[in-house]
Amino acid sequence: MKKMTMTTKILVWMVSGLVVGSLINAFANDSEVVQTYLVGGLFHVAGAIFISMLKMLVVPLVTFSLICGVCGLGDVNKLGRVGLKSFLLFMLTTALAISLAIGLSSLIGPGKDFEMAESTTQSFTAPEAPPLTQVIIDLVPSNPIAAYAEGNMLQIIFFTILFAVCILMIGERGKPIAEGAERLNEVMMQVVNVVMNIAPYGVFALMAKTFSLQGLGLIVPMISYFGVVALVLLLHATGTLMVLLKLLGRVNPLIFLKKMRATQVFAFSTSSSNATIPVTLRSTEKRLGVDNSTASFVVPFGATINMDGTAIMQGVATVFIANVYGIELGLGGYLTVIGMAVLASIGTAGVPGVGLIMLAMVFNQVGLPIEGIALIMGVDRLLDMMRTAVNVTGDAAVTTIVARSENSIDMTTYNDPDAGIVEEVHLPHGEQTAKG
Repeated sequence: MKKMTMTTKILVWMVSGLVVGSLINAFANDSEVVQTYLVGGLFHVAGAIFISMLKMLVVPLVTFSLICGVCGLGDVNKLGRVGLKSFLLFMLTTALAISLAIGLSSLIGPGKDFEMAESTTQSFTAPEAPPLTQVIIDLVPSNPIAAYAEGNMLQIIFFTILFAVCILMIGERGKPIAEGAERLNEVMMQVVNVVMNIAPYGVFALMAKTFSLQGLGLIVPMISYFGVVALVLLLHATGTLMVLLKLLGRVNPLIFLKKMRATQVFAFSTSSSNATIPVTLRSTEKRLGVDNSTASFVVPFGATINMDGTAIMQGVATVFIANVYGIELGLGGYLTVIGMAVLASIGTAGVPGVGLIMLAMVFNQVGLPIEGIALIMGVDRLLDMMRTAVNVTGDAAVTTIVARSENSIDMTTYNDPDAGIVEEVHLPHGEQTAKG
């Protein structure tokens, strides 16, 4: 029998976790033993360890990979081109995402027949958004060590690029540092391979815990909102992004989707674009054939500022809340939402709780009651998983398009269905180094 691929394994364990979690929520929700030892014990510990392992990889992998990428470019002008192209493409995909969300929501009209229950009118306090001037100032780390310790991705990217450019500027003396970074990057890629071998079990634990606590029944009162967001996310990931990939990237979108499945499942289970960076980087380089010089910059950059999924949630939520409260926004209001979402995706990049901050900003701007956010918070955890999968798909799609424009993608690797498939990791045997 042919052995299961890593993607199949992850999918099987993910579905198993969903089923087990839903069954626990339905039949063992009041069981103290199950909730304490299984959900709050085994599932919680295994899932938390898996997330920590992924986050553990992010900072060293992005650092070494960026140094290799910048030094591999050998040209600061090319770095500027890659940065500008990726930034404009991320803004374009965000604008298209929210336009699709508002257009489809206006046609379907979620929330028109929604009956407000007493339990849904809970108060909601919107988190404060930092001013744009502070966001710009915060791009530059006053203490690089603190930026690395806190995992502040924009500051890490800024400092690492500056450091790598200076390695290029000192010429021959900088070569040993660049070569050392290349070796360290190879080691980190191998660590990613090791972590991916335990991924199916981590994914199972995360899914089982989430659905044990949330349950599928939570979706029922909010089915119109949940359904429209899920539909638009699916259409954007398999439609809008694939059209851009075909037109601008001139590659086969079906191959792309097939090779990105494992990364999408990772993103879905972790609900974090940053935690998925190691897997997205590995997929773009090893599976899609994108050169490290491009992938190492665009993927972390996209994980920080690309918010297609969040923009879709904002578009649908705006129409939903407007319908629930009977407020007519009109064309001007919807255009304001589109503009705000695109600007907010830059202005709130890297800020914790970014989705709710952006939504509160949009609601304030168009005069919708911020308390309405409390209505959608119940199903937001499940939708957040789907949003993250769409975000990483957008990161990889833009990386591929930019790589094609810079001629830094190996199309032989891209078209090879077996390229970069994760193999079983075995520790070497028979190489004992014991003394005496």
